[in-house]
Amino acid sequence: MNFRDKLIGRDQLPAWRTALRAAGKKLVVTNGCFDLLHLGHISYLESARNLGDALLVGLNGDDSARQLKGEGRPVNAAADRAAVLAALASVDGVCIFAEKTAVKFLATAQPDIYVKGGDYTPDTLNQDERRTVESAGGKIVMIPFVPGKSTTALLEKISRL
Repeated sequence: MNFRDKLIGRDQLPAWRTALRAAGKKLVVTNGCFDLLHLGHISYLESARNLGDALLVGLNGDDSARQLKGEGRPVNAAADRAAVLAALASVDGVCIFAEKTAVKFLATAQPDIYVKGGDYTPDTLNQDERRTVESAGGKIVMIPFVPGKSTTALLEKISRL
């Protein structure tokens, strides 16, 4: 499969989700900025994918990534980040969303399982995201981070070169 075929426009997402459901596939969804891909991301995405039949990554657009991560971020533009994610074997689809939170994206994606990183708990997770997933019958799973692996740490290391 061509990685470009895994790039799903927001308007295409309902039909993509309907096709998965019709095929009886369990959809796992996660989201984030995924700015500079590293081992922590790869391990996280692989673990998430292993929880179901398909993995959809909701990708924060450039403006929302900047709001979340600060000035100077993201390093890579959303289209580039989406293409790199789509090239991964563990990722079945990537959808860019503009909002700072994933609520609207999750309402459309309707995940069977919503995965977040180990820095979240059910209480610290955005409660609107939590309600959106749970009200549609989805389950939330937290996956631990790989210690010492983060984009922030990588950028700090690069700045010291």
